[in-house]
Amino acid sequence: MRKNFVLLGLMLGLGGAVAQAAPLNQALLTQAENAKPDALALLARLVNIDSGTYNEAGLDQVGAIAREELKKLGARVEVLPATPAKSSNIVASWTGKGKGRILLVAHMDTVFGDGAAAARPFRVDGKRAYGPGIMDDKGGIVMALYAMKLLQQAKFDDYAKVTLILNTNEETGSAGTLALIKQHAREHDVAFNLEPGRPADGLVIWRKGSGGIELDIKGKAAHAGVAPDAGRNAAMEAAHQVLQLSKLGDAGKQTTVNFTVIKAGERSNVIPDAAHAEADVRVAVAEEFDRIEKDMARISANKLIPDTQVSAKLRRGFPPMPQNAATDGMAARAQAIYAELGKKLTLEGSGGAADSSLIAAAGVPTIDGLGIVGGGIHTPEEYIEVDSIAPRLYLLARLIMDYSK
Repeated sequence: MRKNFVLLGLMLGLGGAVAQAAPLNQALLTQAENAKPDALALLARLVNIDSGTYNEAGLDQVGAIAREELKKLGARVEVLPATPAKSSNIVASWTGKGKGRILLVAHMDTVFGDGAAAARPFRVDGKRAYGPGIMDDKGGIVMALYAMKLLQQAKFDDYAKVTLILNTNEETGSAGTLALIKQHAREHDVAFNLEPGRPADGLVIWRKGSGGIELDIKGKAAHAGVAPDAGRNAAMEAAHQVLQLSKLGDAGKQTTVNFTVIKAGERSNVIPDAAHAEADVRVAVAEEFDRIEKDMARISANKLIPDTQVSAKLRRGFPPMPQNAATDGMAARAQAIYAELGKKLTLEGSGGAADSSLIAAAGVPTIDGLGIVGGGIHTPEEYIEVDSIAPRLYLLARLIMDYSK
């Protein structure tokens, strides 16, 4: 089955000639438009709960609401541990009479700390709605639930199975959901990741991989005024290492290395004996992780302060999600469906990492950005475009229909 989808992706990727717009499914569009008020109401409930990755109580609340809605939709629901992360992952599934096996993925955690929901509760202002995590990714949860509701209203079950994974810890690398995603990826033919739709009404067809550098320096403490030469300044060595290791980035290969955390010392009159720094690493091709690791070992051996100890380690996170013929084919099909609405679906890549990279690494054709369109991601101004709800519900439901047979 998966080979057939890849071959179809190759055909659809050849200039999009095969992916012609079908007639508009007016009944489905009407259902999507009618669903918008209820979808917004559910989104408000979710947004008004703090569910940062480390807020177990909030994640439990979001999960409870999701399970309640899934049971109304007749899903088989499993609640699974997210160790070492907080709370529990949710896996919901529907069995049908068709051939296609479709995986949907969204996440319950946000980047926002406790108190964000009370400080900035859900609100609608004109054509936009605001709130912490409203687009990333509580809107994705709502999209999954209401797309399945539309299919049930249409009495459509021509898929072999549809599976939805709700992850508790995507924002910190999915350590507690990695094995679960890999397991289910292998059991499906295609995957739709419900990360937010891009501001230009776009899908994401490639993503960079993510990682980090952990830099630790050991020096020797001394009085900064009386006997500075008796010390070994870990802060100065850290600054030297940060400057030279930052050059590991390669613009030509779209590799970035950005140091974002630097810590050293507690008092201005003491030579610090320890320092710590962290860098964000993004790569477009997996081989760049190997190159960075090798070059980092060589470069960090060049020290500024004698007799300091330098430890530089590369942490690998999400792998890259490369653009290929299969994703191009899926994108072409999505564009054809959007054209049924008289709308244009843009395509883009992202320096951000997501669970779609894990699925693509398992060899499953994947497209991303199928959530509600919005902007201001990871900021206090995060918003969704309210008028994008119905078109995006139509798009997701039609994609499930198309890939079911």
